[in-house]
Amino acid sequence: MKKKGHEIKAVLEGSIAQEMEMEPGDVLLAINGQEITDIFDYQYAVMDEQIEVLIQKPSGEEWLLEIDKDYEEDLGVEFANGLMDEYRSCHNKCIFCFIDQMPKGMRETLYFKDDDSRLSFLQGNYVTLTNMSEHDIDRIIRYRLSPINISFQTTNPELRCKMLHNRFAGDALAWVDRLYEGGIGMNGQIVLCKGINDGAELERSIRDLTKYIPVLESVSVVPVGLSRYREGLYPLEPFNREDALAVLDMVHTWQERLYARHGLHFIHASDEWYILAGLPLPEEQRYDGYPQLENGVGMLRLQEEEFRTALEELEEQKKQNRAGHQKGGADLKEGRMRSVSVATGLLAYAHIKDMADRLMKCFPHLTIRVYAVRNDFFGEQITVSGLLTGGDIIRQLSGRELGEALFLPQNVLRSGERVFLDDVTLDQLGGALQTRVNIVKSSGRDFAWKMLGLEESGKL
Repeated sequence: MKKKGHEIKAVLEGSIAQEMEMEPGDVLLAINGQEITDIFDYQYAVMDEQIEVLIQKPSGEEWLLEIDKDYEEDLGVEFANGLMDEYRSCHNKCIFCFIDQMPKGMRETLYFKDDDSRLSFLQGNYVTLTNMSEHDIDRIIRYRLSPINISFQTTNPELRCKMLHNRFAGDALAWVDRLYEGGIGMNGQIVLCKGINDGAELERSIRDLTKYIPVLESVSVVPVGLSRYREGLYPLEPFNREDALAVLDMVHTWQERLYARHGLHFIHASDEWYILAGLPLPEEQRYDGYPQLENGVGMLRLQEEEFRTALEELEEQKKQNRAGHQKGGADLKEGRMRSVSVATGLLAYAHIKDMADRLMKCFPHLTIRVYAVRNDFFGEQITVSGLLTGGDIIRQLSGRELGEALFLPQNVLRSGERVFLDDVTLDQLGGALQTRVNIVKSSGRDFAWKMLGLEESGKL
């Protein structure tokens, strides 16, 4: 049974809550006589200038606090559960689900499948809409929770039922019409599975989704990720170069058509397709401001643009330093030889190596060794750096020349944590490789500066 109320974890200094003698351990029971379901109910309820807040002290005593405040001013409390509710799990059995492709014995939190529209708004997660009710849709429209990120996979109702292994998955597409009519911004994704929702089905899905432009702002097409742990699961095949070329041809055709009509490219292929096809990445303008970065759409292009700008600035700074006109800026320390290393997944290796080579050409005192780490843990079909494990990095880099520091991309760790997917910690990795381990943000500028030792703030 769910515990009544919401426990307060912290009270901010100088806040209304502190003034009203609210304390950590108190429990929020109601605002204006209404129980609070989650963080959105709370934020909506505290907007008014006059509110009544009912709390329960650890002793069991209840306080009814009458509060006068500025409109939209917060009370200044943090709750033990940031969502103020249980996370909604996914009830589908998608044929492409990556969590089903993980080995047994990993930490329990990695097996949780979320399908919560509130997390879509708060964290950018993608939802299938299959566990939503009329009440949920009404709340999204009422509270203006936008954008909502939706995993479409296909607009063919029968095929969607098959792919999500849920007989209601096709009907759930009707919620998209409600969100569209309510003016709730949306982004979409299509996880493409070979021979299932590609080809003519992909063409249909793109065509169907264009009717929601511009409320539906973008749709990404990403290839299914296939690990080596697929025994007993739906048989899926990896895409090859010919497949990638066909996908890109369709995406580019639609982009040209839609840009001419809406001034928006709308449908975007993730970076993997271009690498698999052996084609150059699109120019920056084709990404419409990068709305799909978290799906790997334009991540390499953005990093390249940031790196190019940073390199130009560093080259100008170098000229000023040598001319004796340095006025602040970067201390390039060209007199000291520096040797570092970078580890990344196979997907981004050539891209990272190119940036490293250009940086070394500009700064001869710098040596950067770039290592591509093969994903033995999940299987060689998994090439993104975000699924690399500490064990694979240790085994493949042991005995290699790593220099004074090894740099890893930020996405190898979960946000705010120091542990890899296989429970190897960052400290254990550094100890095993006997070198300092630093983290590089996805920013191309951060890459350039960290390689030169100009900014070490990424050290955890």
